[in-house]
Amino acid sequence: MKGLRYIYIIVAFFVCGLAQAQTDRTYIAAGNKLYRQGQFAQSEVMYRKAIDKNPRNPHAVYNLGNALLMQKKDSLALIQYQNAAKMETSKMRLAKSYHNMGVIFQSRQMYQEAIQAYEQALRNNSRDNETRYNLVLCKKQLKNNPPKNDRKNNKNKKNKNDKDKNKDKNKQDQNKDKNKDKDQQKKNQQNKNQMSKDNAEQLLNAAIQQEQATQQRMKKAMQQPRTRQLQKNW
Repeated sequence: MKGLRYIYIIVAFFVCGLAQAQTDRTYIAAGNKLYRQGQFAQSEVMYRKAIDKNPRNPHAVYNLGNALLMQKKDSLALIQYQNAAKMETSKMRLAKSYHNMGVIFQSRQMYQEAIQAYEQALRNNSRDNETRYNLVLCKKQLKNNPPKNDRKNNKNKKNKNDKDKNKDKNKQDQNKDKNKDKDQQKKNQQNKNQMSKDNAEQLLNAAIQQEQATQQRMKKAMQQPRTRQLQKNW
């Protein structure tokens, strides 16, 4: 991660208390030398000695955070960066403390906290392009990996929307079924009426045909000669 380039070693300079300042500088200088050699545990010891001499030394506290971070003791390093930020008066060095806090938060996927730390770093040093890069990356990571509560809320919201959609769909299906039943009943009634009309017409036609047949038979019978019934002889 780009942010690791910001693990700077700050050399302390103090104005008052020459004997104490020399002692602090001596321990910090020894710690810086060990740090550059990759002996982070030994540099940690030197920085702690400097802090024992002057607990209000922000440079020693910050450098101790760097030594702890290089030993993957990020929880302890975070505490030192926070302490250094409370003591530091230089905006440039304050920006570095917040930047390194952001690096730790981001590595833990604590994106909201990391964003706040990066924004604080930029408030103290707006020209810090590496912090700005990490901030943009962190916002993208937060968008792709929202906090659990947000995911839960989004899931509940999605379930509610799905439930509402299903409810609306079921209602639409029910209305569709009702309309279908009504259409079928109407169609059946129309068919029934049509059948009744057809039956009536058939009966009427049959009656007419029967009446016509009867009249034809009677007419034919009247046209034929009648035979006289002969009396039988006994």
